[in-house]
Amino acid sequence: MELSMELTRPEVADGRRRVTILGSTGSVGCNTVDLIARAPQTFEVEALTAHRNVALLAEQARHLQARLAVVADEARYGALKEALAGSGIEAAAGESGLIAAGERPADWVMAAIVGFAGLPPTLAAARRGATIALANKEALVCAGGVLLDAARRGGARLLPVDSEHNAIFQCLDESNRDAVERLILTASGGPFRTWTMEQMAHASPAQALAHPNWDMGAKISIDSATMMNKGLEVIEAHHLFGMPGERIDIVVHPQSVIHSMVAYADGSVIAQLGAQDMRVPIAHALAWPRRMKTVSARLDFAKLSALTFEPPDLARFPALRLAREALQTGGVVPISLNAANEIAVESYLSSEIRFLDIVRIVEDVMGRMAGAFRSGDVPSRFEDIHAVDERARATARMMCGKGR
Repeated sequence: MELSMELTRPEVADGRRRVTILGSTGSVGCNTVDLIARAPQTFEVEALTAHRNVALLAEQARHLQARLAVVADEARYGALKEALAGSGIEAAAGESGLIAAGERPADWVMAAIVGFAGLPPTLAAARRGATIALANKEALVCAGGVLLDAARRGGARLLPVDSEHNAIFQCLDESNRDAVERLILTASGGPFRTWTMEQMAHASPAQALAHPNWDMGAKISIDSATMMNKGLEVIEAHHLFGMPGERIDIVVHPQSVIHSMVAYADGSVIAQLGAQDMRVPIAHALAWPRRMKTVSARLDFAKLSALTFEPPDLARFPALRLAREALQTGGVVPISLNAANEIAVESYLSSEIRFLDIVRIVEDVMGRMAGAFRSGDVPSRFEDIHAVDERARATARMMCGKGR
């Protein structure tokens, strides 16, 4: 399904828009909360969810007067109930609670739970026809066909929130889709853009987390350091915009001023520029099809340093090659890519493996999983996708145990 099929007939009801934030305590979630808190007459909050951070979740729920707060870690349900005591806010926990949050009657749902865990509640929101602001790229990487089919059947709309995909969405001329030649994703290059392989071999988690431009959560920051994040974005762009992988380019743009571009048949290239602030793409999705004011910094073109561009180094960042191979091969391979990467990143952050082991383990798991299933097998149900995900994770955990 092309994104345009769901985005050409905007309908925004008068009065306040009811919203749910899946993953409200993460980086994207906190930025969404900030925008909503600045416009209390425009939005009302149905549900908020978090993984473990009960204190922040309860604070957000009370401040925004949410109807429901959910903590994914069931062991923290008691702490959440206690933190919300006397507020009238309903508390829930576990995967069933997350799915219930997705099913609640919100007009607009921010899907910002990182990783595969964000897929079930996002599917729940899609099935009931919500407008979904999609910040969880793993949902499309693992289950692009399933999620898009659920959105089509439910009448849901998908609005991209990743800065790169939101930029493409803003630059894409829906009336001239046939004239689009290429989509161009920009990448900062991460903290190790100029490092040698020897230096990266000894990179500490603290060094990998120190992104030069963006303030992001731990998992996404490590993905940026390996450039796996950009590889996942190629797969996401393929599903969102119906564009074959060979027509999706990556260019390294260290300044992160241009967030992505669309190239047209007449030679025109349309770019979206903005501050390095996730509130900009979030606000675009939150107010769409209108625009809302933010407090984000404005670009001063007279003071901008030179904008530079360079090709990605595939030898030093092989995650880009693996993601393209996963997209081309299809079947269980993209699921395996994502699952192995999540486990390897966790292991690296726990100092169980080294930085360069992350991509090595991902490649090995992809190969093993491709050999375990028939070529071309494409899981068409969530249960089948989940089974593949679990098997790939188990394989990755075994390999991370061997580590260094």
